[in-house]
Amino acid sequence: MLVLSRKKDESIMIGDQIELKILSVDGDQVKLGIVAPQNVKVYRSEVYESIQQQNKESLNISKSLLEQISKKNI
Repeated sequence: MLVLSRKKDESIMIGDQIELKILSVDGDQVKLGIVAPQNVKVYRSEVYESIQQQNKESLNISKSLLEQISKKNI
């Protein structure tokens, strides 16, 4: 893990296209601005983990349910 110190109005570049800007620091809360291309998806970690969990759960469809769906489509 790379650890960097930044102050308000300073930024960090990730590659050539992603910039993290420190917008404000208030006590233990830091507000970040993220400048990235539209094709780069940016999520809070808890949202990302929830999406990953939902994706895993969707893969656990029972065989009988799949068979029922395929019979209706025939």
